[in-house]
Order: sequence, then structure tokens, then C-alpha cells
Amino acid sequence: MNTPIQQLVYDPRYHTFDSWASLMVEQYAAQQLEIPNNQTDWKLWGQGLLAIDIFTNEAVPNPSQYEKWEDWATALLGAMNPQVN
Repeated sequence: MNTPIQQLVYDPRYHTFDSWASLMVEQYAAQQLEIPNNQTDWKLWGQGLLAIDIFTNEAVPNPSQYEKWEDWATALLGAMNPQVN
């Protein structure tokens, strides 16, 4: 029996920052992340996400190293989600 692979980070393609971050807020509801709005600084929001224990124990990219949220979210996706062969 195959166990389904749980995604830890949603794929950011075809999303705005608000829609992608809202999915992440839902995924990690117990951690009470800030719900994004049009005034949200994505880099500060990303720092909050990285404070969650599952992310602190991994080699995850720091949002301050990126100019665009999509690039950071894609790097985060690659660092956190299990690879499927």
C-alpha cells in the first residue's frame, strides 16, 4: 500500500501572493500565520512562515535573498516538498 505524499508547500505557479499565502495560512492554521492582504509585506510574512518548527529544521531559503515572492516560494517548494520519482 502506497502512502500519499503530503505537500508541505503549495506550488506558487498561477497564484498571486495573496492566494498562495492564504493556502499556506490554511495549511498551517494551528500556527496562526497572518492572513495576507494587499498591504502585506511578503518578505516579513515569509519570515513568519519560516518561524514554524517544520521550516526551522530544514535548509529553507530566506525571503530576504529574493526580489520576487514567486522566486522565493518556488525555492521553498523545492526545499520542502518530497521528490517523487
